[in-house]
Amino acid sequence: MLICLSASHKNSSFDVLEKLSVGASASADRMLERHTALSGAVIVATCNRFEAYLDLDEPFGVSPLPAVSAAIEAISASTGVAADTLRDTLDLVHGNGVAEHLFAVTSGLESVVVGEGEIAGQVRRALEQARAHGTTSGELERLFQRASQTSRGVKNRTGIGAAGRSLVRLALELAESRVSDWAETRVLLVGTGRYAGASLAALRDLGAENVRVYSPSGRADKFARSHDIEAVPELGFAREAAGSDLILTCTTVGHHVIDAALLAAGRALVAEQRIVPDGVTLLAGPADAAAVAAVAAVDVAGALAPAAAAEPAEPLEAPRQLIIDLGLPRNVDPDVSLVPGVELLDLETIRIHAPLEELNSTSEARQLVTKAARKFTAVTEEQSLAPAVVALRSYVFDLLDAEIERARGRGDASEQTEAALRHLAGVLLHTPMVRSRSLARAGEQESFLAGLDALFGIQVSLPAAGTAQAAPDAARDSGTAAS
Repeated sequence: MLICLSASHKNSSFDVLEKLSVGASASADRMLERHTALSGAVIVATCNRFEAYLDLDEPFGVSPLPAVSAAIEAISASTGVAADTLRDTLDLVHGNGVAEHLFAVTSGLESVVVGEGEIAGQVRRALEQARAHGTTSGELERLFQRASQTSRGVKNRTGIGAAGRSLVRLALELAESRVSDWAETRVLLVGTGRYAGASLAALRDLGAENVRVYSPSGRADKFARSHDIEAVPELGFAREAAGSDLILTCTTVGHHVIDAALLAAGRALVAEQRIVPDGVTLLAGPADAAAVAAVAAVDVAGALAPAAAAEPAEPLEAPRQLIIDLGLPRNVDPDVSLVPGVELLDLETIRIHAPLEELNSTSEARQLVTKAARKFTAVTEEQSLAPAVVALRSYVFDLLDAEIERARGRGDASEQTEAALRHLAGVLLHTPMVRSRSLARAGEQESFLAGLDALFGIQVSLPAAGTAQAAPDAARDSGTAAS
């Protein structure tokens, strides 16, 4: 049986999603350890989504709730989110609904920005990570591969992603009202991963030319060289953060990279540089680090006094800065909003402004998703009766071989007789084979098994539930995990 436990921007708070993103990769191993009937687990964790896809190897009719409970305990142990909170938050999808749900997610139909393209790559990488950790299964492999195929089909056959919009582009669209001229805007990009590359491409599409990059993990130089921009060194980070008009963060570090103290320290450095004697230039170096330490406790309301020995500078108007935080966990401490002139645009704010779905394209895309889910389910259901079909064929062909041997014993060894008997066996098996597929698709495997037992005395125990308990139209069966 396929199971999905889902938390997203639609049913969960940003704080819970942020916690779930920490330790998500360790959840799969713990789930398999806690419940022996779980044969596979794949975790999809993005900035607006945490989902656990599970393969439960249990006989038909067995409740999935013990496996769900074990999975919730494993998630809680890995992420620190209380199990009771998870039970109240996570949606449970099982049976046929899992395929339709994942296909919709991978196609961008469940994203903050409907039709965005990043999610397909994130789902693909989730499967790759599960392979690397040995937590996937044959059924999950087939599910995720079919999800990728469906996503490509939706993209190619509908207009849902035609505008090329993404979370990054939506954030920058929201920023446009604060930017008068992108070519003159000084931008600091924090992070060097896939989102950073997408962010830089989107910034350049808007006309941004003055972009620098900083990496808390030390990868800025390599990223800067490959993208023809300037790297910001560690000791120059505070000054650059304070001097940028727009900061866009998208790094995966587990701590705040920017906070009010850092901005205050950077502004102190900028103010100090303005009041030094003519002809003297301050270089980024140990002075930056010293200034950061010196003003870490300063009041972020902005009163940063220059050195007493220097000539006082004219009062500075607080610079206007926009910070876009696309990181999860958060890259930016919310206290930056207390710094004069600073506006913070984080994921929680961005999703509030997500555009309405494009109804026609979305409707067409959902039809394709539903059709693909039905096809996936039909194949799965047919496979679920494979042991019973094999048993029936073996029974019939054993009888056939016995009759052929008897005919030969009576002196009838002609090829015509053997061919006629084999043809008769094929004709007799045709209707049961067709009925097995029909009953399997309808979730009525038990009817086929009962018929085999009643007519031929063939008793078969199916080893795993597959998705036979769900409705034939692949409708989503969802509810809270606590139910």
